[in-house]
Amino acid sequence: MSTILKIVLPFILLFGISSEENSQNNIVQETTTYYFIRHAEKDRSNKTEKDPNLTAEGLKRAQSWAEVLKDIPLDMVLSTNYKRTLQTGAPTAGSKQLSIENYNAGNGYDDEFRKRTHGKRVLVVGHSNTTPQFVNEILGEEKYANIDDAENGALFIVQILPNNEILDQVLYIN
Repeated sequence: MSTILKIVLPFILLFGISSEENSQNNIVQETTTYYFIRHAEKDRSNKTEKDPNLTAEGLKRAQSWAEVLKDIPLDMVLSTNYKRTLQTGAPTAGSKQLSIENYNAGNGYDDEFRKRTHGKRVLVVGHSNTTPQFVNEILGEEKYANIDDAENGALFIVQILPNNEILDQVLYIN
């Protein structure tokens, strides 16, 4: 993981962090940056369990996300109200001294969500289908397909600039 961090972290930092000393600080404050991840590996041992916990591997990945995101300032951590998403976001939220706030993925990128997150840097923890759908809704195009069930290391970064230009990229951190 440390080798991957050395390669990937500069891209995250360049893409997602603007200097607080920036002479155009008002522009920085109006930029909204989303970091979308899918929940980590869930326990599939009980097929009837609709709200499983993370596996040991999933808990390790949740810690890894906190490490990947440690140098990225966040204002909010949002999660659907499931154990697996809450457990995935908990290490990052804890390291940033933030509480995890619930969001309803079914509502998508609605006015309430836009207002709630405008000008903020937000980690959004979702699911294999809701994460790319949410990103696509922000982009206004069907750019990303559902995440493969075996993929838990995708990081979608979306920035909405003050002029409403939208920048996006996806990184795979495994």
